[in-house]
Amino acid sequence: MNTFLLILSWYLYIFLTLLFIYFVRHFIFTLNRAFRSQGAMYLGIEDSRLPTVTIFVPAHNEEKVIADALNSLLKQDYPAHLYKIIPLNDRSTDRTKEIIDQFVLLHPGRIEAFHRNSGKAGKSAALKEACENIQTDIIIVFDADYIPAPKLLLNLVSPFVDPEVGSVMGRVVPLNSGRNLLTRILDLERSAGYQVDQQARMNMGLLPQYGGTVGGVRTQALKEIGGWDDSVLAEDTDVTMRMFLKGWMVVYQNFCECYEEVPENWQVRIKQVRRWARGHNQVFFKEIKNLLKYKQIRLIDKLDAILLLGIFMMGPLTFVGWGAAQVLYFAGYSKTSLLVSSLGAFIAFSSLGNFALFFEIGTAAFLDGYQKRIRLLPLGVLFFFVSMTTVARTFFGQLWDDYIMRKELTWDKTTRYRLTPMHRRKQ
Repeated sequence: MNTFLLILSWYLYIFLTLLFIYFVRHFIFTLNRAFRSQGAMYLGIEDSRLPTVTIFVPAHNEEKVIADALNSLLKQDYPAHLYKIIPLNDRSTDRTKEIIDQFVLLHPGRIEAFHRNSGKAGKSAALKEACENIQTDIIIVFDADYIPAPKLLLNLVSPFVDPEVGSVMGRVVPLNSGRNLLTRILDLERSAGYQVDQQARMNMGLLPQYGGTVGGVRTQALKEIGGWDDSVLAEDTDVTMRMFLKGWMVVYQNFCECYEEVPENWQVRIKQVRRWARGHNQVFFKEIKNLLKYKQIRLIDKLDAILLLGIFMMGPLTFVGWGAAQVLYFAGYSKTSLLVSSLGAFIAFSSLGNFALFFEIGTAAFLDGYQKRIRLLPLGVLFFFVSMTTVARTFFGQLWDDYIMRKELTWDKTTRYRLTPMHRRKQ
């Protein structure tokens, strides 16, 4: 029994150290954004030769939103002969195929349909198949519910003038943030994640994350890393890590804003988090060994990349930590200082660490000029607990499904809510 309690105590010590590292990381990001101006790199770059671009719009049962996305992409302030739009219709059963085909007829040469009726399901599989014969310089991906501003494409491809840039990510902003309490909280989360986390990593020369939408990859770089991997759900995290390990730069453009629909009910939100967590954990197990062995970078870069890769591991580790603290307490473990420090660390982690609730959201609200958003801050504790519980359940279920039962991966599509074209909708 004493050996068991000793093991639990050492687990808590190690875990508390990890919590403290995450806390320091987020606090540094917050200080960077609070006191340093945004590094608007590549803004206003003019090149005599703009790159050729293929824009992919993955779509599965997207009849409510696909027309808005395609109309917005057709209006981009970019030479029409240098970019083409390819909606990826992945076995839709609603009117998605019909709407796409109508756009192809109305805009010949500018929109090219790609319909899939067989093969592996999912976004990464569709992208992998569609990219086999792409010859353009740059590949841009937009989810079907996204609405890009007219100059977004030009600003998004500008960093590729740097030959070391392999991928670029823009900022995602909810367009339905005023629908209910959940969408308002998600707006806070998005703001902190992009305005603080992503931009701070960009400012500090660390690793921003390519987010899988509102982003682009250099075709040459994508081929060099082996293309899209259809065995993972988080193709964006996978591309980020493989780009990083091959020496390509990942760039974040905070001023490149694109507008999305966020989940409007908790059931859809939980499914979304489960998909993110499962995909992210897949990449963790796939790439962590390669990342640890990678020596061609600064130690701080490697540490931040490891922390980025391991973020969804903190949910299950936290629940194990809570359980260990309870066992030690009721077993009468004499190391009271450990229990006190455990409580303090858990409080710090829940409020300031992983979710970085009070620091990052408050700073993001200030930077965006929406200080009144902070009134919702106390609700973030409940929001964090729901997300952490979902992540933990996903991890333990994933161990069973992926590594014991060997179940095939399934894609949970995010529900769309838009009932009218975006430009006519009233919030």
